[in-house]
Amino acid sequence: MNVKKCETTKFPGLRIRAAKPDEIEFVIGLAENEGWNPGIHDGECFYHADTDGFFLAELNGEPVGCISAVSYNGSFGFIGLFIVKPDYRGKGIGSSLWSVAMARLEGQVIGLDGVLEQESYYSRHGFLPCYRNMRFEGKGGGVMPYGLFPLCDVPFENILAYDSLLFSQMRQDFLACWAGQEGSSAFASVKDGCVQGYGLVRKCRNGYKIGPLFAEDMSVAEILFLALRSTVSEHEPLFLDVPQPNKDALELANKYDMSVCFETIRMYRGKAPDIELKKVFGVTTFELG
Repeated sequence: MNVKKCETTKFPGLRIRAAKPDEIEFVIGLAENEGWNPGIHDGECFYHADTDGFFLAELNGEPVGCISAVSYNGSFGFIGLFIVKPDYRGKGIGSSLWSVAMARLEGQVIGLDGVLEQESYYSRHGFLPCYRNMRFEGKGGGVMPYGLFPLCDVPFENILAYDSLLFSQMRQDFLACWAGQEGSSAFASVKDGCVQGYGLVRKCRNGYKIGPLFAEDMSVAEILFLALRSTVSEHEPLFLDVPQPNKDALELANKYDMSVCFETIRMYRGKAPDIELKKVFGVTTFELG
């Protein structure tokens, strides 16, 4: 993959550069300040997805913004974590970050989950809306159902193969970190040796978030959802990010008294990946797809 190096911009004192591993928590901190409620261990796993895919904006040596431009296998990229500190907006910093991210993913299909207010900005750069994602909020609790396997008891290559069908790319380094992160619970449904679905719930700054929740049908999704929900205290908030076209997923969220608290719009520049959204009951993460 041909990766363009970031370079100094035309704005005096502004520099866009690759983020170092110990700086990813600064990026996650900016996401927390925006109210996006990242997971406690998101930074480490995000970095595993693509160690060259995270950028900082420095103004006179002070970090003031960030963006991620993660490439999966050199053919599909995803932009996220596009944030400039409030006091530094309107100075061209965001445009400089955006230019570096787009240059890095040049020639690839690119996806993003944008806040609704920024749809026109992304449209001007060649991104077309595909569907909305809806974040639902509810509560933990309930009883652990029978018939599932802890994710760690299922061969990783089987989980990776199933995941790639509903994400469209192999993301083995990210998934290995994601599935084994501290403070998470994960389960799989397996029938005759074949994965029928899997899901994970992780600790976030506020409560817990399910993602992904992939399943062959509503019945599998529901038992996985109940298992994940049961690992969370009934006093804790629980979040699930649902693609709006999946009517069964919306029904599942409504059945368990979850309500919409946030929305994004999934957009692509280039041909959208051919995945079965009816099997995507919960998005892995808005930041990486």
